[in-house]
Amino acid sequence: MNINEEKRNSDGGADAPAANPSQQELLELLQSSRTIAVVGLSDNPGRHSCIVAAYLKSKGYRIIPVNPKKTEILQEKCYPDLLAIPDPVDIVDIFRNTEALPGIVDEAIKIGAGAVWMQQGLSHSKAAQKARAAGICVIQNLCIMVQHQKLLR
Repeated sequence: MNINEEKRNSDGGADAPAANPSQQELLELLQSSRTIAVVGLSDNPGRHSCIVAAYLKSKGYRIIPVNPKKTEILQEKCYPDLLAIPDPVDIVDIFRNTEALPGIVDEAIKIGAGAVWMQQGLSHSKAAQKARAAGICVIQNLCIMVQHQKLLR
């Protein structure tokens, strides 16, 4: 499946690209992070979420799948939501629809995640503002794999 087929609608937040961290800040985030919870991770190897998670795992990141319908994806234990994860999470990488973003951000705040990464095609200005107010770094409408490839060649 092509990435464009999985694009999601924004809530109309015009601040998404402008409010993203700088390229240097993204580089530092990717270099300092070790654990990435992938919310909405599919076990279908053709889905963008699975491709991205497999890539990140191949680059040494610990991937924690978040999908309430699965018990294991990419040989990693799957959790039903962020609150069920027993370990600290550096980045919450989101592959869900726009309507789910506020709830996921609320969970990211509760677990003390370091960053919320809304994949390409995803943004939600109110959820992003709430996360930033809680001290969480927010990235919107960017693919973490593409940024990793670009910044960490």
